[in-house]
Amino acid sequence: MSTSDKKIRVGCASAFYGDSQLSARQLVEKGDIDYLVFDYLAEVTMAILAKAKSKDERLGFAMDFVTVAMKDVLADCAKKGIKVVANAGGVNVPGCISALEQLCEAQNLNLKIAGVYGDNLADRVEEFKGDAMPENQSGEPLPERLASMNAYLGAKPIADALAAGADIVVTGRVVDSAVVIAPLMHEFEWQATDYDHLAQAALAGHVLECGAQCTGGNFTDWHLVPDFSNMSYPIAEVSQDGSFVVEIPRETGGLITTGSVAEQIVYEIGDPANYLLPDVACDWTSVKLEEIGKDQLKVSGAKGRAPGEQYKVCATYVDGFKLTNSFFMGGLRCADKARTSVEAWIKRTSDVFEEKGWGPYRDVSIEVIGAEDTYGPHSRTQDVREVMGKYGVHHDNPEALKFASHEFAYLATSATPGMSGFGAGRTRPAPLMRVHSTLVDKAKVPVKVQLGKDIIVDKTYAEDSASAKSAGEQYQLDAASYDGECVEVTLEQLAYARSGDKGDNANIGVIARKPEYLPYLSEQLSEEAVAQYFAHSIKGDVTRFDMPGFNAFNFFMTQALGGGGTASLLVDSQGKALAQMLLSKMIRIPTSLL
Repeated sequence: MSTSDKKIRVGCASAFYGDSQLSARQLVEKGDIDYLVFDYLAEVTMAILAKAKSKDERLGFAMDFVTVAMKDVLADCAKKGIKVVANAGGVNVPGCISALEQLCEAQNLNLKIAGVYGDNLADRVEEFKGDAMPENQSGEPLPERLASMNAYLGAKPIADALAAGADIVVTGRVVDSAVVIAPLMHEFEWQATDYDHLAQAALAGHVLECGAQCTGGNFTDWHLVPDFSNMSYPIAEVSQDGSFVVEIPRETGGLITTGSVAEQIVYEIGDPANYLLPDVACDWTSVKLEEIGKDQLKVSGAKGRAPGEQYKVCATYVDGFKLTNSFFMGGLRCADKARTSVEAWIKRTSDVFEEKGWGPYRDVSIEVIGAEDTYGPHSRTQDVREVMGKYGVHHDNPEALKFASHEFAYLATSATPGMSGFGAGRTRPAPLMRVHSTLVDKAKVPVKVQLGKDIIVDKTYAEDSASAKSAGEQYQLDAASYDGECVEVTLEQLAYARSGDKGDNANIGVIARKPEYLPYLSEQLSEEAVAQYFAHSIKGDVTRFDMPGFNAFNFFMTQALGGGGTASLLVDSQGKALAQMLLSKMIRIPTSLL
């Protein structure tokens, strides 16, 4: 086979720590893959793993990777020559490798296991005290006491490990797409300056990294997915030029369509013309999607340029404590009853806090689920007869929250009727974790790659200088025409949509089902219109970006999630439902276009 005919098949078996126990087996048995990759790490996952390691030095990595996934398929991977790349090392790459080595010994396998080190900066915090390291958005200084601190490394050290003959590569914090970029760099011998190829590889990684989210999971047209019980995990078959075809394993229950893959491309990105990674700065505004067969979609058109001289750093820290719980409320006026009861509890406990000198709650969130509180003024179900009342409170003193948790039970017989759901017992206060995102020079982050007992790489990956910001491709649309009969329909009839989170920011990607809808979406889904639609919940700004390659817009919203992740008291702390809410918005369009 000539180099130009070579194709590499990569399958992703994990979108997060805790994903399916069956996905690796599906890909190994039915995917005809060359590489099996896993993405386990989110920002808060790092803090959780760091806390686990602080209690037991043997912990701090994704245990399921070894005890479930690899235990099940490692022998078959060895037999078929499938190589494995995973960021399962968390904050304890040596611990993960040691567990893998024990597994290999138990299964009588002789595999070369490499580890990538250098991302964990927690032990080097003092070295950075002289650096400002302000939070990228707020400008706040680096907190004094941190739970974790990790740089997002790139794909190059992983590619170096594969070039040295590694069968399995385990990393700590790398950008999610690095586990896909690296095998392609290695197999196609792409150079560090082959930016268009690397941008395509990054796009392949971005499509795969959330597992089934590109094969029908969380898809707007979920009712068209054949069989969620036998969900497909995705495969990208990549060519030398970087173009790739997204597929599903044979005889599985998901799907691949333009819509399902387009939704994943817009997921959790900001400016699509300037998607910044350690190895490449990507411009995805002109990406093309082409259905070439059943459950086969070709993706091409990504552009890349030099990425710059800094890594993103994610530091996590404890900022007080939170208490969250929910309860059932039934009967007439149940939404009002739920609010009245929780508000009484808040006032009752606040009075005690003042008496004891504990200070007030730092934040209180009350949401009535079923009365569509999350929709704000767009709610349609205030008169329902059953709801779930949800509260979240934030305080610096865990003793105050323990008292509040115990006192909540008084509502069962001392407040409004129809309340139940106390069977789970008293809720315990939990640390409220915040994320501090900042930057560090690559030259200050030496990276080691260890294969067996040998250190095969010990250097910084700091040779790149930054490119100018890209304007990306922009729409040149004719004005919307409303001649003739018009009708108002939901956005869902005209578009697909997917939303996600980045800290306290959220994004909503909207993809037109037909190009002729674009002028109407452009006009009626302006930044101002979307900001107004979510005025009840978004405190920051809304920016709209064009993605003409596949008829999409991306809306980036700041201060949208009440702090985001584990820092938020909101029921939808990661903005997963925002796109679904926007799809209810009415859009005026000529009847002839429908």
